[in-house]
Amino acid sequence: MRVVWQLLAVVAVWAIGGQCVSAVDGNPWLTLGLGLVTGVLALLVYRWVVGRTERRAVTELAREGAARGLRRGTLIGLVLFTAVIANIALLGDYEVNGLGSVSGAVGLVGFMAAAAVTEEVVFRGVLFRIVEERAGTVIALTLTGVLFGLMHLANPAANLWGAIAIAIEAGGMLAAAYAATRSLWVPIGVHFGWNFAAAGIFSTEVSGNDTPQGILDSVASGSTLVTGGDFGPEASVYAVLFGVLLTLAFLWLARRRGNLVPRGGRRTDLTGAATTVSR
Repeated sequence: MRVVWQLLAVVAVWAIGGQCVSAVDGNPWLTLGLGLVTGVLALLVYRWVVGRTERRAVTELAREGAARGLRRGTLIGLVLFTAVIANIALLGDYEVNGLGSVSGAVGLVGFMAAAAVTEEVVFRGVLFRIVEERAGTVIALTLTGVLFGLMHLANPAANLWGAIAIAIEAGGMLAAAYAATRSLWVPIGVHFGWNFAAAGIFSTEVSGNDTPQGILDSVASGSTLVTGGDFGPEASVYAVLFGVLLTLAFLWLARRRGNLVPRGGRRTDLTGAATTVSR
C-alpha cells in the first residue's frame, strides 16, 4: 500500500501543477512562478508521504548536500545536451540565426523545473527505489526506463523510436544517477539541465513537444537519425550514445561505492563484500 499512497500523493501534485502551469502558457513570469511552486510542493509532498508510509528519514532528499547535488546535476545535463547539439552542428544540421527570446527562456525555467522534479520523484523516488528493493538495480533500471519511455508516447510528435531513445538515454541514465548517489538531487539536476538546455538555450523540441523559443533563434534540418526530427534531438543517435556512456559511468560509480543492489536487497562493492539495504 505504500506504493499506492506515495504514487497517489505525488501524481496528484504532478497533475494539478501541470494543469496550472499549462493554464498560464504564454505568460513567462507566471509560468516561472507556478513551475517553481509545483516543484517545491512535489518535494514536500514526497518527503511527507514517504516519511509517513515508511517511517524513516527521507535521506534521498536530505537537505545537506542538496544545493551541491542540484548544481552538479544541472551542469552535467547542460554539458551533455550541449555535446549533442555540438555534434549535430558539426554536421551542418543545426544553425543559429541570432538571439531568440529571453522571456521565453525565463518561463521555461519554471516549466522544466516542474517537469524535472515531478517526474523524478515519481519514477526514481517511488518506482525505481521500491522496485530495486525487490528486484535489484539492473531490473529496476530496465523496467522504470521502459515505463519512462512509454510515457513519452503521449506527447504530440511522439514516435516509437523517440520513446525507445528516451527509455535508454534518460530512463537508464537518471536511474543510474540515483543509484550512484542515493540522492534525488543529482537526477533532478541532470533532468532539468538537459531539458532547459534543449528548450531554453538551443530552442529545440523536447520529447516531441514544441516549446516556446529560448535564448537562441535556431533551426535544425537534415537526417532524422542525426537531428531526431519532430521529436527533437533526444531522438538523435548522439543523444542515445552520450546517454548510454553517462549511464555506464554512473553505474560504475554506483558499483565503486557499493550501491548496486542485486536481487535480494543486498549491495555489493568492488571487493565483493555485501551489505543489507536499509530502507
